[in-house]
Amino acid sequence: MSTRKVIISCAVTGSIHTPSMSPHLPITASEIAEAAIGAAEAGAAIVHLHARDPKDGRPDQSPEAFEPFLKIIKKQANCIVNITTGGAPNMTIEERLKPVALFKPEVASLNMGSMNFGLYPMLGRFTEFKHAWERPFLEASKDRIFKNTFADIEHILTTCADNGTRFEIECYDIGHLYTLAHFVDRGLVKPPFFVQSVFGLLGGIGAHPEDVMHMRRTADRLFGRDYRWSVLGAGRNQFAVAAQALALGGNIRVGLEDSLWLAPGRLAKSNAEQVSKARRLIEELGLEPATAAEAREILELKGGDRVEF
Repeated sequence: MSTRKVIISCAVTGSIHTPSMSPHLPITASEIAEAAIGAAEAGAAIVHLHARDPKDGRPDQSPEAFEPFLKIIKKQANCIVNITTGGAPNMTIEERLKPVALFKPEVASLNMGSMNFGLYPMLGRFTEFKHAWERPFLEASKDRIFKNTFADIEHILTTCADNGTRFEIECYDIGHLYTLAHFVDRGLVKPPFFVQSVFGLLGGIGAHPEDVMHMRRTADRLFGRDYRWSVLGAGRNQFAVAAQALALGGNIRVGLEDSLWLAPGRLAKSNAEQVSKARRLIEELGLEPATAAEAREILELKGGDRVEF
């Protein structure tokens, strides 16, 4: 029997953590490019990308913020580039969609439902901030809905329908799987579906082993062989959820978007450190990390020569 290939995705910066939380969080275009290339060299087949304002690190979803690092990554790494349509919860759907609509990546993230998205508990762990926007951004999550309506999801799917872009379909709860099934039934999403189950974020499903099992069982029942499953565990849940998912036949996502830590009390110095740890975990279980070429085949992607950057 051939060894199972596991796709490692790496989300290198995101919009959840703020610059004051870790000196290792990539902020500038050159830092994001370096982080993505390092993650690819460590074994990540996919890099999941957000952009930030280089002056103060706030989330920036303008195409102008993405373009510099997209070109560098494409030139220096043979990885799959995944551009967010999530952006940040305080952005409009049109803001969030612009980079994907313009650059037509192989993969883009797509959130499958509106939800509470609670970042404010971080204020109990981080009390000093370098930039004026950080504390209000976290505080506002107590009374903010991350809006992803049926109309929003349909708008993203139809806008990208002719671009050949596949989606990392982010499911933060069981209902999001049923929303995906709704769009599958309507013919707006075609297999194989790349389902990214998100565990441990306040407002979504928890990270208990039973939660992970429930998500897997439900996806199996709804999609059978038509999907490829990946997981991410938020914060301290990162590698515990990853280990369980690997045992259940899944793929994994790591990166400083999802967790700033490498081990209890130890900040990850780079995204590559987390990818290397994920790779060791995979290999200790007798599995192999998928190369970018293998991941393209598994997910039936269009190829890096058909993007617009």
